[in-house]
Formats: sequence, C-alpha cells, structure tokens
Amino acid sequence: MPPARSVPSVSLRRLAGHLSKLRTQARLSQEDVTERTGINRATLYRIEAGRSRPQKRTLTALLDLYGLDGPRRDEIVELATNTDQQDWLRPYHADLSEQYTAYISFESEARAVQNFEPVFIPGLLQTEDYARAVIRDIWSAASAADVEQHVRARMDRQKRLAGADPLRLSAVMSEAALRHHVGGPSVMAEQLRHLQAAAAAPHIDVSVIPFSAGAHPGMLGAFSVMTFPDHPGIAYLDGPAGDLFLEAEPDRVRYTSIFESLLSIALDHDESRALIESSLQLISEECSV
Repeated sequence: MPPARSVPSVSLRRLAGHLSKLRTQARLSQEDVTERTGINRATLYRIEAGRSRPQKRTLTALLDLYGLDGPRRDEIVELATNTDQQDWLRPYHADLSEQYTAYISFESEARAVQNFEPVFIPGLLQTEDYARAVIRDIWSAASAADVEQHVRARMDRQKRLAGADPLRLSAVMSEAALRHHVGGPSVMAEQLRHLQAAAAAPHIDVSVIPFSAGAHPGMLGAFSVMTFPDHPGIAYLDGPAGDLFLEAEPDRVRYTSIFESLLSIALDHDESRALIESSLQLISEECSV
C-alpha cells in the first residue's frame, strides 16, 4: 500500500491564517511564542504555513497566550477539529498525482466553481464514457488501470453537484468542446444529452463561446476559480506544463475578471442550449447513417 499522503486542505489554510493573525495582533514574534509556550519554532512555522494541524494541547497553549475566549475561540477549535475530516478521500486517490488530489481536496470544500474549458466538456459535466475517452486518448502512457482510476475519481467529483447543498458551477466552454467527437459520435451524442440535462439544473450555468466570437483570453488555456466559505478563493490552471494553484489575491482577482469577460462574449443561456441542441442533431444524424 502506498504511504498516506498529506493532502492540502482549505480548512487547514484558514486555521493557519487565523493563528498567524492572532499572533500578529498580540504583537508577538514566533520567537516570543516559542519562549513563552515551549512550542518548537519549526512546529509553529509549519502550523502558520498551513502544513500541519496543531495538536490539542498546542492549540490550547496558543489560544491562551493570545488571550482568545468566547465564541471566536470555539470557532477556531472547531475549525482545527474539522481539518482532518476529508470524507471525499478514497483509497485509490493515493495513486493519483499530488496536484490532482489537491484539486479534488479544494473542490470538495468549495462553495462555487467557475470553470473555463477551451476544448473539452468540463470534468464535472462529463459522462463516464466521454471521460474515459478523454483520459485514454490524451494520456498515451496510461495503463488501463490508470485510466479507470482517473475515470472513477472524475465520477466521484460529480457527487458535489448533488445533495441538499450542491456545489454552484458556472461552466464556460468553447464551441470546440461541442464539435470534437470525443470517443466517437455515439459517445459524443450521449455527452451532449447529459450536458443539456445538467444545464437545466438551477445550480449549474452552462455557457458556450461560439467560433464567431473570434480570439479571446480563454484561448490561453483552461482554468478554474474556486470560492469557499470564509476564504477568498483559489485560481487553478491546468495545462501540459503541469497544474498550478494561485492563491495570491491579485491572481484570483485577475482570473475572476477573465472569467467574467468570457461570460460577456459567450452566448446567453437560451442561445447556448440552442447551440448544444444543434450540435447534438448533427451528431445524431451521423449516428443514424
């Protein structure tokens, strides 16, 4: 069995931010905290960097030193308790790349996701057969087991779109995503029907940028912006050179602005659904030949 992986958590990062801010407000350096509590400097650094969860006695010592009482103290203690609750984690995730597992972690905690895809149907809206064709055909070195692990992970991710408090998804894609016959005409027809059904859900917005829109910022590549309760958000870029998480406020604001500009040139809801329908009709005709 592969060793357990330490997976980034938005909750852990939120806790780190709170503790770092409390120390600053108390006008204490990390050296001061170490001297007064006996907490190892390296341990304190890892806690404030969001790299480890403080043990109960360590958290108690820090909150006592910072003079924190009442409801806010209870909130931070609860946050520290919940940082290890990763119900989304599956045994096979240990075999996925660290970057992809991190993305799944963030997505599992997100309140809303804005996703732009220049070529493919967004992963959260893919059918199983479409996802399998995408993963198999663009990852030439993948074994059959690798492909199935990634397909299963992608299908598991889609559970966030169901339930009493579903993820809010705003998906923008290029018309190219509708026109590429990924997996063949029958697979693509099923995918477009699934996309139509998803677009009818109240918490899912689907918009398409037509070829006639010309050049636009989204042609640089796929990206997502995730927002969280009590957390400013993260921008995520996915490309051939690797995955990149951008947590700085200017980066998040920039990609949010890019997404809004893509929305402004995309077809509206009804026009997007009409384009999906016309694409489905063309593919259905090919399937019947």
